[in-house]
Amino acid sequence: MLNLNSRVDNSNRNSLQDPVSLNVGGEIYTTTLGTLTRCQDSMLGAMFNGQIPVLRDNRGNVFIDRDGKVFRYILNYLRSSSLDLPDGFSELALLRREADFFQIRPLLEEIHQYEAKVPLSLRGGPLGAMIVVKVDSKVRVLHFNLRHGPENYELRTCSVRAFSVDLFCTWTAFLALLCEHFSYRTSQGVTSPHPCNPRQSRLKLDWVPRPEDLPQEQYDKQRYRGLTVSNPPEVNHSDDIMIRHWSPCEITDMQGFMEELLKVSLAEGFKVDLVIPDPAEVLCCSSLRLVKS
Repeated sequence: MLNLNSRVDNSNRNSLQDPVSLNVGGEIYTTTLGTLTRCQDSMLGAMFNGQIPVLRDNRGNVFIDRDGKVFRYILNYLRSSSLDLPDGFSELALLRREADFFQIRPLLEEIHQYEAKVPLSLRGGPLGAMIVVKVDSKVRVLHFNLRHGPENYELRTCSVRAFSVDLFCTWTAFLALLCEHFSYRTSQGVTSPHPCNPRQSRLKLDWVPRPEDLPQEQYDKQRYRGLTVSNPPEVNHSDDIMIRHWSPCEITDMQGFMEELLKVSLAEGFKVDLVIPDPAEVLCCSSLRLVKS
Protein backbone atom coordinates (compact mmCIF):
# COMPACT_ATOMS: atom_id res chain seq x y z
CA MET A 1 0.00 0.00 0.00
CA LEU A 2 1.22 3.47 -0.85
CA ASN A 3 1.64 6.24 1.69
CA LEU A 4 0.62 9.14 -0.52
CA ASN A 5 1.36 11.67 2.20
CA SER A 6 4.99 10.73 2.46
CA ARG A 7 6.83 12.88 -0.08
CA VAL A 8 10.45 13.87 -0.32
CA ASP A 9 11.05 17.59 0.23
CA ASN A 10 12.32 18.91 -3.11
CA SER A 11 14.65 21.32 -1.36
CA ASN A 12 16.27 18.65 0.79
CA ARG A 13 17.88 15.92 -1.24
CA ASN A 14 19.58 14.62 1.92
CA SER A 15 16.23 13.16 3.00
CA LEU A 16 17.17 10.39 0.59
CA GLN A 17 20.17 8.48 1.91
CA ASP A 18 22.14 5.47 0.77
CA PRO A 19 21.19 2.74 0.38
CA VAL A 20 17.96 3.56 -1.45
CA SER A 21 15.22 0.91 -1.53
CA LEU A 22 12.93 0.99 -4.55
CA ASN A 23 9.59 -0.66 -5.20
CA VAL A 24 9.28 -0.78 -8.98
CA GLY A 25 5.97 -2.36 -9.95
CA GLY A 26 6.17 -4.74 -6.98
CA GLU A 27 9.84 -5.66 -7.49
CA ILE A 28 12.15 -4.50 -4.65
CA TYR A 29 15.62 -3.17 -5.51
CA THR A 30 18.34 -1.69 -3.32
CA THR A 31 20.85 0.69 -4.89
CA THR A 32 22.67 3.99 -4.32
CA LEU A 33 21.93 7.63 -5.06
CA GLY A 34 25.04 7.73 -7.22
CA THR A 35 23.66 5.00 -9.45
CA LEU A 36 20.21 6.55 -9.72
CA THR A 37 21.60 9.99 -10.59
CA ARG A 38 24.28 8.75 -13.00
CA CYS A 39 22.37 10.31 -15.92
CA GLN A 40 21.56 13.76 -14.57
CA ASP A 41 19.18 14.71 -17.39
CA SER A 42 17.09 11.54 -17.05
CA MET A 43 13.83 11.24 -15.16
CA LEU A 44 15.56 9.13 -12.50
CA GLY A 45 18.20 11.84 -12.15
CA ALA A 46 15.48 14.45 -11.63
CA MET A 47 13.61 12.27 -9.13
CA PHE A 48 16.60 11.54 -6.93
CA ASN A 49 18.10 15.00 -7.18
CA GLY A 50 14.95 16.38 -5.60
CA GLN A 51 13.57 18.02 -8.76
CA ILE A 52 10.55 15.69 -8.88
CA PRO A 53 8.72 14.58 -5.72
CA VAL A 54 8.68 10.83 -5.11
CA LEU A 55 6.21 8.53 -3.39
CA ARG A 56 6.89 5.84 -0.79
CA ASP A 57 5.04 2.64 -0.06
CA ASN A 58 4.01 1.66 3.48
CA ARG A 59 7.43 0.08 4.08
CA GLY A 60 9.32 3.22 3.20
CA ASN A 61 10.48 2.08 -0.26
CA VAL A 62 10.49 4.72 -2.97
CA PHE A 63 7.65 3.66 -5.26
CA ILE A 64 7.88 3.84 -9.07
CA ASP A 65 4.81 2.71 -10.95
CA ARG A 66 6.58 1.05 -13.87
CA ASP A 67 7.26 -2.50 -15.02
CA GLY A 68 9.67 -4.02 -12.53
CA LYS A 69 10.83 -6.99 -14.63
CA VAL A 70 13.35 -5.14 -16.77
CA PHE A 71 14.24 -2.39 -14.29
CA ARG A 72 17.15 -4.53 -13.06
CA TYR A 73 18.81 -4.10 -16.48
CA ILE A 74 18.36 -0.34 -16.24
CA LEU A 75 20.05 -0.35 -12.82
CA ASN A 76 22.85 -2.59 -14.10
CA TYR A 77 23.44 -0.18 -16.96
CA LEU A 78 23.54 2.82 -14.62
CA ARG A 79 26.03 1.00 -12.37
CA SER A 80 28.39 -0.20 -15.11
CA SER A 81 27.63 2.04 -18.12
CA SER A 82 27.32 -1.09 -20.26
CA LEU A 83 24.35 -3.09 -21.51
CA ASP A 84 24.73 -6.64 -20.22
CA LEU A 85 21.83 -8.82 -21.33
CA PRO A 86 21.53 -12.62 -21.08
CA ASP A 87 21.66 -14.76 -24.21
CA GLY A 88 18.27 -15.03 -25.87
CA PHE A 89 16.92 -11.96 -24.04
CA SER A 90 13.33 -11.59 -25.27
CA GLU A 91 12.19 -8.36 -23.57
CA LEU A 92 14.15 -5.91 -25.71
CA ALA A 93 11.07 -3.99 -26.81
CA LEU A 94 9.94 -3.60 -23.19
CA LEU A 95 13.41 -2.51 -22.11
CA ARG A 96 13.50 0.08 -24.90
CA ARG A 97 10.11 1.39 -23.83
CA GLU A 98 11.18 1.73 -20.18
CA ALA A 99 14.48 3.39 -21.11
CA ASP A 100 12.53 5.83 -23.23
CA PHE A 101 10.12 6.55 -20.34
CA PHE A 102 13.00 7.30 -17.97
CA GLN A 103 14.71 9.32 -20.76
CA ILE A 104 18.07 7.56 -20.35
CA ARG A 105 19.47 8.52 -23.74
CA PRO A 106 22.83 6.70 -23.53
CA LEU A 107 20.94 3.49 -22.73
CA LEU A 108 18.61 4.02 -25.69
CA GLU A 109 21.67 4.35 -27.95
CA GLU A 110 23.14 1.14 -26.50
CA ILE A 111 19.86 -0.70 -27.08
CA HIS A 112 19.77 0.53 -30.70
CA GLN A 113 23.32 -0.76 -31.29
CA TYR A 114 22.48 -4.05 -29.60
CA GLU A 115 19.37 -4.52 -31.76
CA ALA A 116 21.43 -3.94 -34.91
CA LYS A 117 23.73 -6.83 -33.95
CA VAL A 118 21.08 -9.32 -32.87
CA PRO A 119 20.03 -11.74 -35.64
CA LEU A 120 16.43 -11.27 -36.67
CA SER A 121 15.65 -14.86 -35.69
CA LEU A 122 16.47 -14.02 -32.06
CA ARG A 123 14.22 -10.96 -31.97
CA GLY A 124 11.03 -12.99 -32.07
CA GLY A 125 8.52 -11.55 -34.45
CA PRO A 126 4.74 -11.66 -34.61
CA LEU A 127 3.14 -15.09 -34.61
CA GLY A 128 0.89 -15.48 -37.63
CA ALA A 129 2.99 -13.14 -39.75
CA MET A 130 2.36 -13.92 -43.41
CA ILE A 131 4.38 -13.87 -46.62
CA VAL A 132 2.61 -14.02 -49.98
CA VAL A 133 4.83 -14.44 -53.05
CA LYS A 134 3.82 -14.28 -56.70
CA VAL A 135 6.44 -15.00 -59.34
CA ASP A 136 6.53 -14.60 -63.10
CA SER A 137 8.99 -14.85 -65.96
CA LYS A 138 8.84 -13.84 -69.60
CA VAL A 139 11.11 -14.47 -72.56
CA ARG A 140 11.99 -11.42 -74.62
CA VAL A 141 13.70 -11.35 -78.01
CA LEU A 142 16.44 -8.75 -78.21
CA HIS A 143 17.93 -7.45 -81.49
CA PHE A 144 21.24 -5.63 -81.35
CA ASN A 145 24.14 -4.59 -83.57
CA LEU A 146 27.50 -6.18 -82.88
CA ARG A 147 30.38 -4.03 -84.06
CA HIS A 148 33.34 -5.81 -85.66
CA GLY A 149 35.14 -2.69 -86.87
CA PRO A 150 34.59 0.77 -88.37
CA GLU A 151 31.30 0.68 -90.27
CA ASN A 152 31.24 -3.08 -89.86
CA TYR A 153 28.17 -4.15 -87.88
CA GLU A 154 26.39 -7.46 -87.60
CA LEU A 155 22.73 -7.69 -86.64
CA ARG A 156 22.25 -10.32 -83.95
CA THR A 157 19.31 -11.72 -82.02
CA CYS A 158 19.20 -13.38 -78.62
CA SER A 159 16.59 -14.30 -76.07
CA VAL A 160 16.61 -13.01 -72.51
CA ARG A 161 14.40 -14.15 -69.68
CA ALA A 162 13.04 -11.46 -67.36
CA PHE A 163 12.05 -12.52 -63.86
CA SER A 164 9.60 -10.70 -61.59
CA VAL A 165 8.68 -11.33 -57.94
CA ASP A 166 5.94 -9.55 -56.01
CA LEU A 167 6.27 -10.20 -52.30
CA PHE A 168 3.90 -9.06 -49.55
CA CYS A 169 4.84 -9.52 -45.88
CA THR A 170 3.11 -8.38 -42.70
CA TRP A 171 6.41 -8.44 -40.75
CA THR A 172 8.39 -5.39 -41.89
CA ALA A 173 11.60 -6.51 -40.17
CA PHE A 174 11.64 -9.61 -42.37
CA LEU A 175 11.35 -7.46 -45.51
CA ALA A 176 14.38 -5.52 -44.28
CA LEU A 177 16.23 -8.83 -43.89
CA LEU A 178 15.41 -9.79 -47.48
CA CYS A 179 16.69 -6.41 -48.69
CA GLU A 180 19.99 -7.23 -46.96
CA HIS A 181 20.10 -10.78 -48.30
CA PHE A 182 19.47 -9.98 -51.98
CA SER A 183 21.38 -7.43 -54.08
CA TYR A 184 21.13 -6.06 -57.59
CA ARG A 185 24.23 -6.18 -59.79
CA THR A 186 24.25 -3.26 -62.22
CA SER A 187 26.78 -1.49 -64.42
CA GLN A 188 27.14 1.10 -61.64
CA GLY A 189 27.86 -1.52 -59.00
CA VAL A 190 25.91 -3.45 -56.38
CA THR A 191 22.75 -1.94 -54.90
CA SER A 192 20.15 -3.16 -52.42
CA PRO A 193 16.44 -3.46 -53.23
CA HIS A 194 13.93 -1.41 -51.24
CA PRO A 195 10.29 -1.95 -50.24
CA CYS A 196 8.04 -0.31 -52.80
CA ASN A 197 5.59 1.54 -50.57
CA PRO A 198 5.79 3.86 -47.55
CA ARG A 199 4.18 1.28 -45.26
CA GLN A 200 7.06 -1.12 -46.00
CA SER A 201 4.82 -4.12 -46.64
CA ARG A 202 5.65 -4.94 -50.28
CA LEU A 203 8.84 -5.79 -52.09
CA LYS A 204 9.16 -6.10 -55.87
CA LEU A 205 12.19 -7.72 -57.46
CA ASP A 206 12.91 -7.58 -61.21
CA TRP A 207 16.06 -8.95 -62.80
CA VAL A 208 17.42 -10.33 -66.07
CA PRO A 209 20.34 -12.78 -66.04
CA ARG A 210 22.81 -12.11 -68.87
CA PRO A 211 22.85 -14.94 -71.45
CA GLU A 212 26.25 -16.00 -72.77
CA ASP A 213 25.51 -14.75 -76.31
CA LEU A 214 24.69 -11.21 -75.11
CA PRO A 215 27.79 -9.01 -74.76
CA GLN A 216 28.17 -7.19 -71.46
CA GLU A 217 28.11 -3.85 -73.26
CA GLN A 218 24.73 -4.60 -74.79
CA TYR A 219 23.44 -5.97 -71.49
CA ASP A 220 24.37 -2.71 -69.74
CA LYS A 221 22.97 -0.66 -72.61
CA GLN A 222 19.55 -2.24 -72.05
CA ARG A 223 19.83 -1.30 -68.34
CA TYR A 224 19.33 -4.89 -67.30
CA ARG A 225 20.38 -5.93 -63.82
CA GLY A 226 21.18 -9.23 -62.18
CA LEU A 227 20.13 -10.53 -58.78
CA THR A 228 22.70 -11.91 -56.36
CA VAL A 229 22.96 -13.26 -52.82
CA SER A 230 26.04 -13.29 -50.60
CA ASN A 231 27.45 -16.69 -49.78
CA PRO A 232 29.20 -17.30 -46.44
CA PRO A 233 32.72 -15.83 -46.57
CA GLU A 234 35.62 -17.84 -47.92
CA VAL A 235 38.52 -17.76 -45.49
CA ASN A 236 42.09 -17.59 -46.79
CA HIS A 237 45.12 -17.85 -44.52
CA SER A 238 48.18 -15.89 -45.62
CA ASP A 239 51.19 -15.34 -43.33
CA ASP A 240 49.04 -16.18 -40.30
CA ILE A 241 46.51 -13.52 -41.35
CA MET A 242 42.94 -14.66 -41.85
CA ILE A 243 41.26 -12.89 -44.76
CA ARG A 244 37.52 -13.22 -45.44
CA HIS A 245 36.18 -12.82 -48.97
CA TRP A 246 32.44 -12.47 -49.54
CA SER A 247 31.47 -14.12 -52.81
CA PRO A 248 28.18 -13.04 -54.38
CA CYS A 249 26.24 -15.80 -56.11
CA GLU A 250 24.02 -14.88 -59.04
CA ILE A 251 20.37 -15.99 -59.18
CA THR A 252 19.92 -17.24 -62.74
CA ASP A 253 16.44 -18.80 -62.52
CA MET A 254 13.30 -18.75 -60.40
CA GLN A 255 14.15 -22.04 -58.74
CA GLY A 256 17.34 -20.52 -57.39
CA PHE A 257 15.38 -17.57 -56.01
CA MET A 258 12.82 -19.84 -54.31
CA GLU A 259 15.63 -21.86 -52.72
CA GLU A 260 17.11 -18.71 -51.19
CA LEU A 261 13.74 -17.37 -50.06
CA LEU A 262 12.85 -20.64 -48.36
CA LYS A 263 16.22 -20.84 -46.62
CA VAL A 264 15.78 -17.38 -45.11
CA SER A 265 12.07 -17.64 -44.27
CA LEU A 266 12.19 -21.13 -42.73
CA ALA A 267 15.15 -20.06 -40.59
CA GLU A 268 13.00 -17.22 -39.23
CA GLY A 269 10.15 -19.51 -38.17
CA PHE A 270 7.90 -19.42 -41.25
CA LYS A 271 6.21 -22.55 -42.56
CA VAL A 272 4.86 -23.23 -46.03
CA ASP A 273 1.07 -22.83 -45.95
CA LEU A 274 0.00 -22.84 -49.61
CA VAL A 275 1.69 -23.68 -52.92
CA ILE A 276 0.12 -23.03 -56.33
CA PRO A 277 -0.29 -24.86 -58.67
CA ASP A 278 1.30 -28.07 -57.31
CA PRO A 279 2.10 -28.41 -53.58
CA ALA A 280 4.74 -31.01 -54.43
CA GLU A 281 6.67 -28.54 -56.63
CA VAL A 282 7.36 -25.70 -54.24
CA LEU A 283 10.52 -24.61 -56.11
CA CYS A 284 8.61 -24.30 -59.38
CA CYS A 285 5.44 -22.68 -58.07
CA SER A 286 3.77 -19.51 -59.34
CA SER A 287 2.39 -18.50 -55.95
CA LEU A 288 3.49 -19.28 -52.41
CA ARG A 289 2.18 -18.42 -48.95
CA LEU A 290 4.14 -18.84 -45.71
CA VAL A 291 2.95 -18.26 -42.15
CA LYS A 292 5.09 -17.71 -39.05
CA SER A 293 4.29 -20.13 -36.23
